[in-house]
Amino acid sequence: MPGLFVTATGTDVGKTFVACALIRALRARGTAVDAFKPVLSGYVGPEDNDAALLLEALGQPLSGLDRMSPLRFSAPLAPPSAARAEGKTIEARVLGSLCGARLAQSGKALLVIEGAGGVMSPIAEGTTNLDLIRSLKLPALLVSGSYLGAVSHTLTALAALSIRRLPVAAIVVSQSAGDHPDASEVTSALAEFAPGIAVLHAPRAPSWDAAALAERLVKDLALV
Repeated sequence: MPGLFVTATGTDVGKTFVACALIRALRARGTAVDAFKPVLSGYVGPEDNDAALLLEALGQPLSGLDRMSPLRFSAPLAPPSAARAEGKTIEARVLGSLCGARLAQSGKALLVIEGAGGVMSPIAEGTTNLDLIRSLKLPALLVSGSYLGAVSHTLTALAALSIRRLPVAAIVVSQSAGDHPDASEVTSALAEFAPGIAVLHAPRAPSWDAAALAERLVKDLALV
């Protein structure tokens, strides 16, 4: 039951975009893959959300929404705050159990678990994405943007992961929208400051092929 936790340096830098591209690339090479986004905030309907995009990448219908994202909240806030706005609570124990159960059900397929927000963003009461990654003992795929300041944010996230001794499978620099530094500059800087970790560049385009990322992960995670 191999797993990979997709996290990021912050919110709206391209986690779902990268996760979906990776899923499509893995499917194209015949590698068994599944996905799980346990917590989804800002939910307004079954079609326009990250869970729907993950289902589409897997080639699965929207009827699988409950299985993909069992904890859904309407407020566009950090998950614990979004839950509290509805009079609910996300307990770390429950969240961990949901992820553990899906890992057990995935068999030999790679389960791509997508977090919420950045590495240090709250995802349950008193719990950050970093805490969840540690409890699941999964390697992280770290997604960064190419905006001004992205290098500092990415190195800070790497430091947080390193302190917990959590492996980083790769870093993906997802091209930020708007007038920002060239993503190749950010990619080169990160490669210099993070030796030993693969750093890839993802143009923000629907046609981006994550084959190189998929190939590396298949090798590093010993997938078939």
